[in-house]
Amino acid sequence: MNTFKLKLPIILGSAFLAINVMAQNPGKPLQVSGVYPHLATFNESWALPGSKKKTNGDGGENGIGAITPWANQLWMVTYSPHLPLGSSDKLYSIDKNLKVTIHPESIGGTPANRMIHKESNQLITSNYLIDDKGKIRTIPFSVMPGRMTATARHLTDPKNMVYFYDMEGMLYEVNVNTLAAKKLFNKPVPGWHGKGAYTAQNQLIVANNGEEAVFKLKKEMLEAGDLPKNEEEKGVLASWDGKTWKIIERRQFTDVTGPGGIYGSPTDKSPLWSIGWDKRSVILKLLDNGQWYTYRLPKAARTYDHRGGWYTEWPRIREVGNGKMLMDMHGMMYDFPKSFSRKNSGGIAPVSSHLRYIPDFCSWNNQIVLATDETTVLENPMAGRAQSNLWFGQWSDLKNWGGATGWGGPWDNDDVKAGIASDPFLVNGFDKKVLHLAQNASKTVNFSIEIDKSGNNNWVNYKTIAVPANTYHSFIFPADFKATWVRFKTDADCKASAFFHFTGKMHENQDPMFNTLAGINEKVEINENLIRPSGYNKNLQVFNTNKNKYTEIDEKLQVLTNTADSTAEMKRLLAIKKNYTMDEASVIIKDKTGTFRLPANANYETFAYRDKREIESERFMLNIQGTFYEVGRESGFIATRPVTTHKKKIIDFCTWRGLLVLSGTKLDAKKDDHYFGEATNGLWYGGIDDLWKMGKATGEGGVWKNSNVQANEPSLPYLMTGYDQKKVSLTADKDTKITLEIDFDLTGFHQYKTFEVKAGKTIDYQFPAGFSAHWVRAIADQGCKATVWFTYQ
Repeated sequence: MNTFKLKLPIILGSAFLAINVMAQNPGKPLQVSGVYPHLATFNESWALPGSKKKTNGDGGENGIGAITPWANQLWMVTYSPHLPLGSSDKLYSIDKNLKVTIHPESIGGTPANRMIHKESNQLITSNYLIDDKGKIRTIPFSVMPGRMTATARHLTDPKNMVYFYDMEGMLYEVNVNTLAAKKLFNKPVPGWHGKGAYTAQNQLIVANNGEEAVFKLKKEMLEAGDLPKNEEEKGVLASWDGKTWKIIERRQFTDVTGPGGIYGSPTDKSPLWSIGWDKRSVILKLLDNGQWYTYRLPKAARTYDHRGGWYTEWPRIREVGNGKMLMDMHGMMYDFPKSFSRKNSGGIAPVSSHLRYIPDFCSWNNQIVLATDETTVLENPMAGRAQSNLWFGQWSDLKNWGGATGWGGPWDNDDVKAGIASDPFLVNGFDKKVLHLAQNASKTVNFSIEIDKSGNNNWVNYKTIAVPANTYHSFIFPADFKATWVRFKTDADCKASAFFHFTGKMHENQDPMFNTLAGINEKVEINENLIRPSGYNKNLQVFNTNKNKYTEIDEKLQVLTNTADSTAEMKRLLAIKKNYTMDEASVIIKDKTGTFRLPANANYETFAYRDKREIESERFMLNIQGTFYEVGRESGFIATRPVTTHKKKIIDFCTWRGLLVLSGTKLDAKKDDHYFGEATNGLWYGGIDDLWKMGKATGEGGVWKNSNVQANEPSLPYLMTGYDQKKVSLTADKDTKITLEIDFDLTGFHQYKTFEVKAGKTIDYQFPAGFSAHWVRAIADQGCKATVWFTYQ
């Protein structure tokens, strides 16, 4: 059933036909958790399953690459992967009543650029130039091919010309009046997967965030720089003054912008910012008065890390209303001050961590709007069709997502010179803070901690910590510690790590919005539904396994029964299989990155449920024994982070039309703001970041439980990051020394504490408030039968 009504009005003076897509209901559109299902984007002319048409990536992804308020509407472009010559993706505009226009000038591709050219009063996004009346002109891909990632002001003729930067590295200049395009460079600098470009201080700055070559590259093809000389040289930040290219840094960078945002730099002296990352942490580069400076911030997730830069879809710094700017990078949102400069680097603070994959955001209609790259079919056969949507809300909503939990530092097993200060690392706005220090010198090394309290580059000594030869030391900052930035110095040359773990404030209790989902201990009947975004239409397919009944759900979250029966397809594609094992101690997961342990809840072993599924592009969730975990496609299980311990009897989960959909609702549930459906197909609907509101991550389990332990043989690692209060109990059947080791940066283990365990006695140890690492493991100094049991609350 088609729930849309199509109109083909002739728009006078615009010389085009516009397809106006409207919900049939003339009233207020349905909205759930800031998501309007009818606004979902699809690859509209994508070849449906069974077609003989070759798509070459078309329709594999449907990210919303750029959103911009313009001409009294919100404009957006979607993208498929790897399509520099066009695709079935579209140019959309949305009016204040949330009616959508899909413009026939659409040429698709893989765009994410947006800029407002002040002099000609045009919005430039993808290859489209749109005037203030909404008239669209298009530069064909036959004239200017490429995956356009940024548009920037021109160095010498900003009134008439702009630059277009492409993902493969091509740089064009375009006349905004005639649309004449000229390619200036094919590949001026190294690095791949171009992401950003911006003009400031008489320079064009470009950013690439990957190092996976698209074509065979030789040094002589480049204007500056070279092929990578080591594993750390990935991506690039580079500058061009109109004559000469220069390499600023060979790291992975994404957005480049300044206080003028998409309008361009306010003056030739305005600062410029770029965000990127390396193995250590997020990088914030500042160009101020012609000089470059480096600041560092934590990562909230490792799902964005990849050599090719494929899993960072345009993190941004952008204004979101009321003079506020928002920075989003590696799963963390920050309040970013427009005044950020060398003399005034204060005011930056975390807002929240998130799960939504966000290519762009803006302020429109008195709301913050987030774009998404959500449901793909790239490596996700459970989804039938790629799709994404927008989220609408307020600053206060963002603050109600995940707490500011993350990790990183300025040094991570780096060669450090005595007396040379590290890059500044952000500590402002984070709750519990533990610092991990390690060094490999043959003597004691003193680490000096210096702080910049206000962000005015006035550094004072805070503390000196002596770390003995070839050892590890942790330091927990007191609750009343206040500073904006910290940095480090050592008194000797060495290989050193200075690495933080921050534990933020999570939701203590589960929000009542989840009451229609059955709890694990509730003795009630539930809807055991398998769910899947359809590949044949835009509906949600639902198969109730205990009733053997197939239905579909439309954009109004209404049940459709007069559809073709896809029961056989649902059974084939959605068969539930276990992706973990367990023993008496805990859950065991295994992939290419290793074998690891997670907390256990044996109550979940009495029924079948989905434990692994992609619900945001190129990252998936584990739903194991009552806890959701986020895992990156590339980063794997070693980089797992817990999201929430829900203790619900969730059978299946997916994203569809921008909504998170959960099955496992009670048969007697009553419709509310999140429960829709009927007796056999009732489902819970919300936003992906509603998951944080299910309550903070908790759990218990062990590396051993009455286990026969071999002397000096380490246990499997047990997850520690993302949990709040932690304690451990240790027992053994003979006098034994049991050492706990921690891995704080995913590169190896360090000795944390040794316990002398007397035969038959139990030692209970409460970890200090704020202590955290990514993994913990145990080693006994002799063979014994032992238990090492962790409790996280």
